[in-house]
Amino acid sequence: MNSSRKLSFPEDRSAERLDTYLVECFPEVSRSQLKKLIDNGQVTLNGLPVKASAKLKGGESILVHFPEPEPTEALPEDIPLNILYEDHDLIVVNKPAGMVVHPAAGHAHGTLVNALLHHCDDLAGIGGELRPGIVHRIDKDTSGLLVVTKNDQSHQHLAEQFKEHSIERCYLALVHGCPDRNSGIIDQPIGRHPVQRKKMSGKTRSAKRAVTHWKILKRYATERLSLIELKLETGRTHQIRVHFSEMNLPLVADPLYGSRAKITLIKDPILQKLMAQLPGQALHAQRLGFIHPRTGKYLEFSCEMPETLRKLVTYLDQH
Repeated sequence: MNSSRKLSFPEDRSAERLDTYLVECFPEVSRSQLKKLIDNGQVTLNGLPVKASAKLKGGESILVHFPEPEPTEALPEDIPLNILYEDHDLIVVNKPAGMVVHPAAGHAHGTLVNALLHHCDDLAGIGGELRPGIVHRIDKDTSGLLVVTKNDQSHQHLAEQFKEHSIERCYLALVHGCPDRNSGIIDQPIGRHPVQRKKMSGKTRSAKRAVTHWKILKRYATERLSLIELKLETGRTHQIRVHFSEMNLPLVADPLYGSRAKITLIKDPILQKLMAQLPGQALHAQRLGFIHPRTGKYLEFSCEMPETLRKLVTYLDQH
């Protein structure tokens, strides 16, 4: 895209808002980014700054200036990445447990964003900032698949798929307890916990709808453990962990919604040791599927469990 684009609103066209017309002219740029350009005086109408709501009646000359994306505050860091797929629009990575997705208070370095800034040399910018587009996140101690975008068009397209709940997201979880049924749907709203601000909860007035589909893959009756496959219809913060802890089926080794003390109740000392080696909750984002924003083709990816969780499940299968 050139740094500036000149447009002329057709004289024989019906009157239309400026921002609506620009969305049509620049489908690769998000509506919010176009509004930001207008608000910052980067769009002129007949040579004068204008509001997004300005009416175009015919024959107006429009100049749109696209400034170079500004560098993000996050710094590139040479951190190894497990990349399953990459092109000029997006990248799919298998995030290890223990890695934070985005820099935040207490986690300014060593994040997935830091690693991607070092790896990607073709970022086109998201929202006017030269950074990878984080469309969704998984918790620090959850391993598995994430898709990250490289430009506004891809970011907008994938964000819409997440909003429409059309993304295929499949997780594996090992939980304490054995449900009576083999499958089910949890439709329980989730919001910020009213007292413990680091936690989410279904018992709050500010909750939003959260839906998790689940089915039992294996039951380990001796130690009362279950391996469960989960599909997310929505993607609320800590959704799986909250839903199952509130069913009295906390994820193994979950430090926030379960209790690592439960590990001490396991009778088998080898199994107890394997559980203690988990870096956090026994949760893995195993499969991810979506429509590619440029080609329109459906892509699906899967990845194996990380070694600590795989060893634990293998031991349970054998004993």
